[in-house]
Amino acid sequence: MYRKCLFVALAAFCLMGATCSEGIEPTKGIPCDDLHVYSTTLSKDSFNPGAFSVAAWVKTDRPNESQGVLDVGAPSKFFSFYLYTGGFRMLMAKDVQSGEYTQAVAPLPQRGVWTHYVGSYDGKTIRVYRNGKLVQEKQFVSELKSADFADLPLRIGGMDPGVQRPFFGEINDAALWNCVLSDEDVAQLYERGVKGVSEKPIALWNVKGLSEDGEELRSNGSDAFDATRVSFEPLLNQKDSGYRGVWYYNQKINNEYVYKYSGGMGTYPANHYPFSVYRPEVDKTFFCYGGFDPSETTLWHEVGVYDHKTKKVSRPTVLVDKMTEDAHDNPVMSMDDEGRIWVFSTSHGTGRPSYIHRSVRPYDVSEFELVEPTKTVGDEKVPMSNFSYFQVWNVPERGFISLFTTYDRSFVQKYDPDTKVQRILATTSSADGVDWSEWKALAAIEIGHYQNARVHYSLDKKDADGKPLVKIGTSFNYHPAVAKGNRGTGLNWRTNLYYMESNDLGKTWQTIDGKPLETPLLSSDSPALVRNYEDENLNVYVTDLEYDAQDRPIIGYVTSKGFESGPEMGPRYFCVAHWLGDKWEFSTVCEVDNNYELGMFYMEESDKGVIRLIGCLDDGPQAYNTGGEVSQWVSRDNGKTWEKEFQLTEKSAVNQCFPRRTIDASPDFYAFWATGNGREKSISTLRFSTKDGKVYELPREMKDDWESPTLIRDAARP
Repeated sequence: MYRKCLFVALAAFCLMGATCSEGIEPTKGIPCDDLHVYSTTLSKDSFNPGAFSVAAWVKTDRPNESQGVLDVGAPSKFFSFYLYTGGFRMLMAKDVQSGEYTQAVAPLPQRGVWTHYVGSYDGKTIRVYRNGKLVQEKQFVSELKSADFADLPLRIGGMDPGVQRPFFGEINDAALWNCVLSDEDVAQLYERGVKGVSEKPIALWNVKGLSEDGEELRSNGSDAFDATRVSFEPLLNQKDSGYRGVWYYNQKINNEYVYKYSGGMGTYPANHYPFSVYRPEVDKTFFCYGGFDPSETTLWHEVGVYDHKTKKVSRPTVLVDKMTEDAHDNPVMSMDDEGRIWVFSTSHGTGRPSYIHRSVRPYDVSEFELVEPTKTVGDEKVPMSNFSYFQVWNVPERGFISLFTTYDRSFVQKYDPDTKVQRILATTSSADGVDWSEWKALAAIEIGHYQNARVHYSLDKKDADGKPLVKIGTSFNYHPAVAKGNRGTGLNWRTNLYYMESNDLGKTWQTIDGKPLETPLLSSDSPALVRNYEDENLNVYVTDLEYDAQDRPIIGYVTSKGFESGPEMGPRYFCVAHWLGDKWEFSTVCEVDNNYELGMFYMEESDKGVIRLIGCLDDGPQAYNTGGEVSQWVSRDNGKTWEKEFQLTEKSAVNQCFPRRTIDASPDFYAFWATGNGREKSISTLRFSTKDGKVYELPREMKDDWESPTLIRDAARP
């Protein structure tokens, strides 16, 4: 039995003023993008989550990107009708708090082709239709009530908060009912439009309701559903009052350790790099981080500078509000030959836009401008508006080289049409930071990878142009698609250690011993395999890749028995793999208590066999949670054995997390990290250490534009 329904129609409308027909395939719709998303607010009892249907015609040139069509609330929190990871989804959440949801999925639209979708939910079953035909139904019981939706925004062409997962293309005849459409109604809706449905809509939005300036979208039939355009300015350029790191968690688990990983994540994750750069010509260290806004509810991308002459730090500049708490969106930075600061605002998957900002003046963090980057796709230049896990270096006289992750599966479908890969390793380059080369896929084994990359300059070797040879390397794990023994599938069962390199700026790739590799890598038994940890029944978490004085790679990583926090998945070890010219040598630094214990190498004296390592390798106050106490280790035999040189922090109130190496680090700003409680939300401070063991904290509140950081500890004089 189908209930009487409330219809909220978001019908065809376009800024060009062309009227679109109802129901049948449109000729035009409203142009949608990250600056053209519309929103209305649901009133009390206006929406029935126990029986409703949604529909829309869509056309997009980016079918492989996550894009919202109709959505209430934040992604996956209430209901969503959208494109995501290989399918068009009708999603329902279980309740407001648990984070549980499920979805019925239909095939994606073809690029640039109008396609009609309908989704419905009757309290027990989610259904999704494509071009008038049922594609999939899923059994699911949601506990959401009408009151849960009161005063929430209904987004058209995007998701809340702000502008997440914007739709790029055109949307037409989008609709919402508070009843379940029958199969016959859906077929008639596809063939004849709204007039073919048994229930007459009470609200219809069409081009007649669109204001001339495109800011207002009035509802025909019910002014309660008038919509307005959501404005979003991706560049803030404002000064913050101090340094507040973001606190973030991922995946709750059912034990006393609460989360898979959590805490102060201002310099997270290990697969983002760099966060700081030292420039000797001005004797300053420039750095970026993920910060919390003053209400500690949203992620800000921020930039600061430490003046080594005055020993003071600037008031931070806020570049962009990412409108999420997800620290996977943290920024990274680089500097060009002229001294301009470039900040790359990444995104976790395709749900939010990515940005590039550039300082207006060299060596100056006070003002930035938004860059509109493009990438080459075939013979075209298209916007480069989404990238993840970005790692970027400026190569003097050559420009930027980046290794990163893309979620665009079409990248490798020409190699493997049936691929299920979710995270694809790729590379791109740019001479000017604006025009980027065509993305080249490096690895797409089974479900995907996490990588740690490095661009290394060989001082002793020259390329064909007589310039220092540039070596590009990457070390990575893989996410299995097939369960083996007691091991599961996906990113929580990441395993194996791989390495490959390029000596011609990424044109060709080879193994450590010079064997050519065909990219992208598609098999887990690739010649790039360094060690088969899958056969040892161990997870692998890569933390760093560096090169010694002989241009030989050294890789840091953590091994464990599984992904959950706690002693049951131990013992965990921080391990080192070092290429000695004819073989890999493996060593263990120490036992650690969490999978996400980051450590990074310092190679200034590697010509003497001396390698340093700074990491959160010691147990902290929240044992078995992310981070701990930070210590500085040293090897005097090329990484074969290790001993602790300094205990940089001790007796801390909260864990120290993700210490990061500065590019061309000065001894006075050697490592940079954040603090935070591993088991509950807390404030997060930002700290840095010197090479000789001093630890400083950046001020959370600043009265002046430049202030001195606070000395927290001198490890050389405990």
